Amino acid sequence: MPEKFYYGTGRRNINPQIPISLAGYFNVRMWKKILDDIEVRALVLKQAGTYSAIIQFDLVTVSQELAEAFYKEIADIKELSPRNMIVTATHSHTAPEVRVTRPGSHPDYIPFAVKKASEALREALNNMTQGELFTGITEDKRFCFNRRYWMKDGTVVTNPGKLNPDIDRTEGEADYEIPLIGIKSNGKLKVLLANIVNHTDTIGGSNVSADWPGFLMRRLQANLGSGLMVMPLIGASGNINHFDVSTDMDQTCYKEAERVGLGYADTVEKAIGQLKPVGDFTLEVRQKSIACGPREIPDDELAEAKAILEKYKDIPPLGPGADLTSEDLAKKKPVVLKYFAQLVVDMSKETDPVKFNLVGIFMGKCRIVSLPCEPFVEIGLEIKKKIFPEYNTMIVSHSNGTGNLKVGGGYIPNSRNYGRGGYETTPRSNRFSVKTADKLIEAWNLLKK
Repeated sequence: MPEKFYYGTGRRNINPQIPISLAGYFNVRMWKKILDDIEVRALVLKQAGTYSAIIQFDLVTVSQELAEAFYKEIADIKELSPRNMIVTATHSHTAPEVRVTRPGSHPDYIPFAVKKASEALREALNNMTQGELFTGITEDKRFCFNRRYWMKDGTVVTNPGKLNPDIDRTEGEADYEIPLIGIKSNGKLKVLLANIVNHTDTIGGSNVSADWPGFLMRRLQANLGSGLMVMPLIGASGNINHFDVSTDMDQTCYKEAERVGLGYADTVEKAIGQLKPVGDFTLEVRQKSIACGPREIPDDELAEAKAILEKYKDIPPLGPGADLTSEDLAKKKPVVLKYFAQLVVDMSKETDPVKFNLVGIFMGKCRIVSLPCEPFVEIGLEIKKKIFPEYNTMIVSHSNGTGNLKVGGGYIPNSRNYGRGGYETTPRSNRFSVKTADKLIEAWNLLKK
């Protein structure tokens, strides 16, 4: 006789109440108003004596500071620890900065967010009820594009601009699949996990929003029942975004967040009826810690950075003002080149290793697999298609901290992406060894056994 399966949910509002910058761009953007609420959500799973949990923040990432503060806050909860939880983020670029080394951060926001997360988790533990697990998969090709392009001159550029005649082809793949996991109680859908591979950066500006995942959640909860807990888990999307360079439509605005979010919601809702029971299963949690070195800085790259700093020494540093993004780097704006050059010099002095905590939640046909920071889509596809090909596998990025208190997150490209160009492989945006992707894949290959 299989053991009964239980689940519990909780949620709290984490809108900022203090002056703090929004995260995700190169410059400070102090928040002005709330466009829509941001939350922290908790899902606890239990079968027999095994517990697990997923905690999701509507934030740009789970910084190491946020992760460590949260683990300390819930240390009295003996059933849960870093070994059996996935603590993740939606990667909203219109949410408060939680990387304390970044300008515009505020020391009081992390304690506030951690307190709310603890409340949500304790609520979930206190309302555990029996459930039945369902799974399925759908896809949507409308909003997902690899944002790194080979140009006609043989280099790679991130976000090269719409209708750019110098674009040759995309550098890499995309992942249109949307794995789904549902939990029903008394025949009604109560929890829905949707694993979507896309960046959460459609709005820009200085107003707080959950971006397109917020529109997705609100639409599904309105249509399927207000008691439904929806978690849009963000897949390996470091080199994926919503920009269609073949059009000149405005894709940086609140309306775009609505278009993408409601579009994904429509796709997911149509697939709800095709969810199938998982049947008898055993809840299992697997965990592994790995260590990676800091980013290797070649001598010629360091020399080039020093030359840029000398060339643009009279240009003022980045400060509050208009949004500065990877598109500005593609245009080679001097202020951005200087900013990146300084980070190359700083990174060349880094020696501390980066330690990542990987957690997997296995439930019959379902696999929920954590990855840190912003891995490229090919890393997620490798894990899904080659390591767990017989399972419905969710890749959950931005999970369990950034590995080092000095490191505010970053991209994890494939080793082949280095040396070609593009924003994600620069030391500002990727402070990890070029071998990090290979180590993550190797770790999950070991954890599958």
